[in-house]
Amino acid sequence: MKAAFITEPGPVENLVFGELPNPEPGAGQVLVRVRAASVNRVDVFTREGSHGTRARPQHVPGLDLAGDVVGRGIDAARFEVGGRVMGTGAGGTYAELAVAAEANLVSIPEGLSYEEAAAAPTAFCAGWHCLVCKAGLQVGETVLVLAGGSGVGSASVQIAKSASARVITTVGSDAKVEKAKAIGADEVIVRTREDVAARVQELTGGEGVDLVYDHVGQATWESSIASLKVGGRYVTNGVTSGHLAQIHLGRLWTRDLSVLGTTMRVSEDLAMVTDLIGRGVLKPVIDRVVPLEEASRAHAVLESDKFFGKVVLRVAS
Repeated sequence: MKAAFITEPGPVENLVFGELPNPEPGAGQVLVRVRAASVNRVDVFTREGSHGTRARPQHVPGLDLAGDVVGRGIDAARFEVGGRVMGTGAGGTYAELAVAAEANLVSIPEGLSYEEAAAAPTAFCAGWHCLVCKAGLQVGETVLVLAGGSGVGSASVQIAKSASARVITTVGSDAKVEKAKAIGADEVIVRTREDVAARVQELTGGEGVDLVYDHVGQATWESSIASLKVGGRYVTNGVTSGHLAQIHLGRLWTRDLSVLGTTMRVSEDLAMVTDLIGRGVLKPVIDRVVPLEEASRAHAVLESDKFFGKVVLRVAS
């Protein structure tokens, strides 16, 4: 099969395109003919060898996929051969073929393209589990979603808005302000020229927000905590900018704050978010679609931060 794979940890040039052996589905797994795969930050970290990751030679990155079932392992009977599916694979989705656990797949809703389907699983499942399942987002609350132009951020702005929350988000440039508002943000803060915490306090009349969703990490930790109201909740599932942070424990308990962490639960949440996407409540945001053979260029786009939404790889049929 054709695939994009890492020769050794390092720069984008170490992500190359070539031939690799076909994978075989194990018990409870299906073999998917991949039509599209989206690019996530963890893919970039794996290629770099950063954030505690290190790829072995010929490692195929990729988590999200959309495609057609072409084979099934033992005890795999949920999907018929030929069925269109979306979800997360067992790694290695930057390829013509990938294996995935049945529990991490759902059928693609009618009218949704392969590219849109591939853009959805990680972004929407991560945001849904943090905001709704872990932090208990309530109708009418005010939420600060960091990095609204990212894949997870653009999904989470929509999730929060669909819950009738007031949504404040941050972006890295003025060019992204109107795009963030178009997907549901009520207020947009340009973090490169505004003090995020001060602006949040201004927008909330000095009260702060009920909930902060931070998937950025070290660089945004202090401003996130400073943006919370008394009794507010901070939830995180990402450390893009680093994992070390200091906390003033006195402020934690005197202000009655909650600090929450979780990871996504694709097997629990994918069906729900896909139903909302199928009904038009939520919509995957795609910045651009890049051919699989140019996966290194897709990684360069993510490293530049000059994108809004998801970067998706199209796999030739």
